[in-house]
Amino acid sequence: MRRQESQEEGGAKMGGAQRDRQASSSETGPSLPVFLFPSELVFYSEQRDSHRRVLTLYNPYTFTLTFKMLCTAPSLYRVVEAEGSVRAKSCVDLVVRHLDVSPRHWGRRDQFRLDVRGGGRRGGRGVWAELKQSEGLDRRSKAGSSLQQRVLSPLLQPTLTHLQPPTGTAVRSVSQWVVCVLVASLCVAVLMLPLHTDSSSMVPRCLHVSTNQKLVSAYTLGLLTMVFLR
Repeated sequence: MRRQESQEEGGAKMGGAQRDRQASSSETGPSLPVFLFPSELVFYSEQRDSHRRVLTLYNPYTFTLTFKMLCTAPSLYRVVEAEGSVRAKSCVDLVVRHLDVSPRHWGRRDQFRLDVRGGGRRGGRGVWAELKQSEGLDRRSKAGSSLQQRVLSPLLQPTLTHLQPPTGTAVRSVSQWVVCVLVASLCVAVLMLPLHTDSSSMVPRCLHVSTNQKLVSAYTLGLLTMVFLR
């Protein structure tokens, strides 16, 4: 009798564990892509204005995302609003401050991880953070600037060539700024459009975009954000 009760109790526990695993699996589903830019944070000890960096989280989906920022060295950084939510088809800025830029931390690399959840799915994205002595010694920063120029030049050069007046450096600067704003506005508009898989949207079908198009727009908008901050 006792053996039978023990077997029934063990079977109930196994069945409950199996149901919990199935529920967890159905809730998680495929990994949710996370649109977080930039992909690396670089702080400069000798530049006070670089002790504060901004991460931008984009939500191109039709549902709200909840997020939580984690860090491997929480005593060295402070994240404003490390937990929160971002509404559908909008974005939020996460301000990261370095709290100890002393020479003993030069060259130290830490990692942030942003965990998001929404629409019954979960996702995560890692971001590296590094403290440098000065901007002149940061080779990665130079490589990043070169990448920005290679990505943005094909988009901006034809328009800039058309808008640039014969003379006047100030006027050229204003023209370049206007073009950057227009490109950024276009990227935001693409991010706000529904996906081609969304059949319930009121937007005409011809204006639906693909996930790759949203990725390119989000990446370009992230680069432009870095240009605006500089």
